[in-house]
Amino acid sequence: MVNMSYFAWDRAAEYGELPCVRDDHIELTYRAFADRVDAFAAQLDRSGVRAGDTVAVMLPNRVELLIALMAAWRLGAAATPVNPAFTADEAGYQIDDAAAVLVVTRDTDSPTAGRPSITVADMAVDPDPAWTPPGPPSGPDLALLIYTSGSTGRPKGVMLTHDNLDFMTGSTVAAFELTSDDHCMLVLPLFHVNAICVSFLTPMRVGAQLSITGHFSASRFFDDVARLRPTYFSAVPTIYALLVSQAEGTEHDLSSLRLAVCGAAPISKELLARVEQRLGLVVVEGYGLTEGTCASACNPIAGPRKPGTVGPAMPGQRIAIADADGRFLPTGTVGEVLIAGPNVMAGYLGRPDETARTVVDGWLHTGDVGRLDEDGYLTLVDRIKDMIIRGGENIYPKEIENALATHEGVLEAAVIGAPHRVYGEVPVAYVVTYPDADTTADDLAGHLRERLAKVKLPVQIHVTDDLPRNPVGKIDKPGLRRRHSPATV
Repeated sequence: MVNMSYFAWDRAAEYGELPCVRDDHIELTYRAFADRVDAFAAQLDRSGVRAGDTVAVMLPNRVELLIALMAAWRLGAAATPVNPAFTADEAGYQIDDAAAVLVVTRDTDSPTAGRPSITVADMAVDPDPAWTPPGPPSGPDLALLIYTSGSTGRPKGVMLTHDNLDFMTGSTVAAFELTSDDHCMLVLPLFHVNAICVSFLTPMRVGAQLSITGHFSASRFFDDVARLRPTYFSAVPTIYALLVSQAEGTEHDLSSLRLAVCGAAPISKELLARVEQRLGLVVVEGYGLTEGTCASACNPIAGPRKPGTVGPAMPGQRIAIADADGRFLPTGTVGEVLIAGPNVMAGYLGRPDETARTVVDGWLHTGDVGRLDEDGYLTLVDRIKDMIIRGGENIYPKEIENALATHEGVLEAAVIGAPHRVYGEVPVAYVVTYPDADTTADDLAGHLRERLAKVKLPVQIHVTDDLPRNPVGKIDKPGLRRRHSPATV
């Protein structure tokens, strides 16, 4: 039995009346948050939830979502956060696959896959003095079932234990040098491991505070920073692109922010430079997977930071590069990124064969292509599955995307392989430009001809208003690829 350092019932004893969490409707101290967790845990207990069960939580970002997660853990149960935008079919699949015994929902119209449910309005708020909590969960106990985005098929439930979460929060505290003086502003969805680990559990570990803001908008972001005075936040490249675009020609008070984290997808060096120049932020780019409990590499705050890389391994983790047979490769060689450490998942729920293929001898095979430099800094080349094979020639979309990003009018770019009757696949680019840019596909084609070999040039460049995204905000490349099937180019 271990005493996890992010549990509400332990944090209250140490941090008591310090501010803990807030959203647009409620603000709680550490003691008040712990009381709300105990109140709801007792309610779950009365509803039949037991140690080893799983509770599904289908709520938008709000304090009650955090209460529900922690209350499940108070009983020794696990939690699976469900995207509140899911259809009944999508939610039903996750609830069924996780074998959830109860669903916490926004209202009575929310899908529950036939399970009993408790709505936010019906959540208990006052602790029951007659209720005695069971013993705390153990380190190897299942804590979270986070479902992958399902880009290669049906979503898989990634099993993360309390040992995984405890290690990850400790690693993040060390990497970001967090203390009780810090204050995180949450802008990412809480059905994703990044928001849960980096924005919620890590501040809990050190007695810092968390502010949950509503649906993201760039204008609201600037107003919230000025009003709440957070010290850090974590976001994805798309959000940074929107912030840079919104900030053009205006002044905003971001002086409270000592740190901004970028993850989920690679950020171009050009966008990173614009963010730091126009917003005056210190942005550290990181890298990780749900299967690795969120973060495995990150550029250090105190430097040196190397733009274009995602930094060295996070404290307590190892990163290696391997060939197709799993043999380690020397420094500077391109191959598959492998990760090892106490952050590696317990496995995929109910999928032992896929788990065995993904975690081999303790090493997590990420499916990402990268290389390590002499200082151990990781540069991501691309996803293995995104590689384009044009007439036998290997082409990495990220190289084309990086070349597009050097054009001053390009806000975002995505390159995919489209089927071709002769070459098998050819690159096709989708580009979003800055609102004030007058950039055409011909301009971009000319820009690329000066930077890329002919075989790498996209056969089509589509300038579009936006790019499709999956539920965690990553560009939906499978969706883009489906637009080009069957072969028509």
